[in-house]
Amino acid sequence: MSSVEPIRMVSNGAPAIGSPKSIGGSAAIEAEVIAAASGGVSPPQRCFRLTLAYDGTNYFGWQRQPRHPSVQAAVEKAICAITGDKQTHAWASSRTDTGVHALGQSAVFTSAGWPAPADRIPLAINTKLPMDIVVRDAVEVPLRFNPLRLSTGKRYRYQVYSARKPDPIGARTQWWVPQLMQLPPMLSAAQRFLGAHDFAAFQTSGSPRSTTIREVRELTIEAIEHMDGTRYTIEVEASGFLYNMVRNIVGTLVQIGVGRKPPEWVTEVLASRDRRQAGQTAPACGLFLLEVKY
Repeated sequence: MSSVEPIRMVSNGAPAIGSPKSIGGSAAIEAEVIAAASGGVSPPQRCFRLTLAYDGTNYFGWQRQPRHPSVQAAVEKAICAITGDKQTHAWASSRTDTGVHALGQSAVFTSAGWPAPADRIPLAINTKLPMDIVVRDAVEVPLRFNPLRLSTGKRYRYQVYSARKPDPIGARTQWWVPQLMQLPPMLSAAQRFLGAHDFAAFQTSGSPRSTTIREVRELTIEAIEHMDGTRYTIEVEASGFLYNMVRNIVGTLVQIGVGRKPPEWVTEVLASRDRRQAGQTAPACGLFLLEVKY
C-alpha cells in the first residue's frame, strides 16, 4: 500500500495529488509529497503526538463507537486525509467519556505519508476536522511512544455554575447547581484530598485497577461572579485518576458547598472506601481534560 496519495495526471499533463488545501494549503508540502513519491523508495514510518482541544457535546466520548460519532473516528479520518493512508489508529492518553471536553488531550499516530515537519500538521489537519475539534500542536516522537504509559500526570478542570437561574450560554460546559454555594468550606475540604490516598470511594465501577491509591498533587477552587450567580472552577492534578474520580470529587465538594455536609466529611469518605458514602457523580458536561504531563 502506498504511503502517500496516488499521483494522478491533470489536464496539462503535470502530476498532481490534489489541491493544496487538501494538506493544509501549502504548495511546499505538496511538492515534498510529490518528491517523496517520485523517489521510488518507501519513506520511513514516523510517529507524531497531537495536542487536541474539543467540545465533547456531540460525541460519544473519545473512543471509536460502532454506530455513534466519536472524537477518535473524526481525528483518524482527518489523519488519513492529510497523509494518504487508507487507515490509521490514534492512541489517546485518556478515553474521555460522552460529553466530556478537552483542552489538552494527547494522541499519537504513525504514518509514512507525512513528509513535512511535525509543526505543519495542525494547519493541515484542522481543514479536515469539524469545527468542534482542533489540533493545537504536533511534535514528532519516537516510534512506539505510548501516550498513556509514559504520562507522569494529568490535570482536569471542572466548572460549576451556582445560581437560582441557569446560564443558557454555558449549559454545554458547566454544571448548573440551583442552590447557592459557599467557597470557604469547599476550600477547607479540598485540602483533605491532597497527597496519596486510597480513592476507592471516589471510583465508579466499570474500570478495574490494580490499585486505587492515587496522589493528588494540587486541587484549586476559584470563584468569580457570573451572570446572576457564581462560577466555580475546580482544577485537580494527580499522578493518575480512577474512573470518574474527578466528577465524584466535584459532586462531594458541591455537597459541602451547599451546606449539606461539613469539610471533615471528606476524611470519613476516604476512610470508608465505599462509593456510596461520597457525593453524586457530577455531570459530564462540566469536565475538561486540561493537560497531560510527560
